Amino acid sequence: MRIGAIEAGGTKFICGIGNENGIIEDQISFPTEHPELTLPKVIQYFQDKPVEAIGIGSFGPIDIRPDSPTYGYVTTTPKPGWGNYDMLGTLKRHFLVPFGWDTDVNAAAFGEAKWGAAQGLSSCLYYTVGTGVGVGVYSEGKLIHGLVHPEGGHVLTRRHPEDEFPGGCPYHGDCLEGMAAGPAIEARWGKKGHELPIDHLAWEMEAFYIAQSITGAILLNSPQKIILGGGVMQQSQLFPLIRQAVLQNLNGYVSSSTILEHIDEYIVPPGLGQQAGLCGALALGLTALESQSSAQL
Repeated sequence: MRIGAIEAGGTKFICGIGNENGIIEDQISFPTEHPELTLPKVIQYFQDKPVEAIGIGSFGPIDIRPDSPTYGYVTTTPKPGWGNYDMLGTLKRHFLVPFGWDTDVNAAAFGEAKWGAAQGLSSCLYYTVGTGVGVGVYSEGKLIHGLVHPEGGHVLTRRHPEDEFPGGCPYHGDCLEGMAAGPAIEARWGKKGHELPIDHLAWEMEAFYIAQSITGAILLNSPQKIILGGGVMQQSQLFPLIRQAVLQNLNGYVSSSTILEHIDEYIVPPGLGQQAGLCGALALGLTALESQSSAQL
């Protein structure tokens, strides 16, 4: 079985081919440019590869409601050329196969639940902290959708007492993304995160903001695993800081040994590493194929 996978990120697109066991057999990446430049590269990659389905995990916001006239569109993104762009429809015109479609972070959460750090569990949250901040929600064995899709990167936060940075989100200023994404770190300190020493105040602040969001998510969603990925989380010193801050925030209220005694195994990096998003897109494609097969029975 060969399934196509597309991780459509705001910075780069990754396209790949994998199988039903979550193994990526081939992949390619290229920068995310204007859609009229980017989508032809995607189409060219898959044209000579016989796939049975294609899954797409896309940067957003996107329309994920199948009954909507703009289903499959990238919607209110400020990224030039992509606002109200019909990504799914464009690809469907070239490939007559089932398509899976969701956000890139929901896809990553799905991949981790199927083959990664949350394998065997019925729920998890996946945070990506990089150029932006996104949160994927997998609960009771399925990805969560509702009015739109989860936008956990834009939850509001309390300010760190020593932080005077106004925030970098064009919509909300000092939301989680505005305070904790990679560009916020650079704007606040004048250097990229990887250029700062591991004992810099930046990391205490970063953990402060991320832990606030995680604390709220634990209280609201009660996930069985929390997975932190993205470029900023390559700074491994963040994990113990975040875990400690979450414990302090909860203050013993959530009486679970998973948190109280085994938090190092509860808040973790992706089991699939940098492949979480692409494997998640693969899982979306596989699910779309299975759904079509079931409907035909």
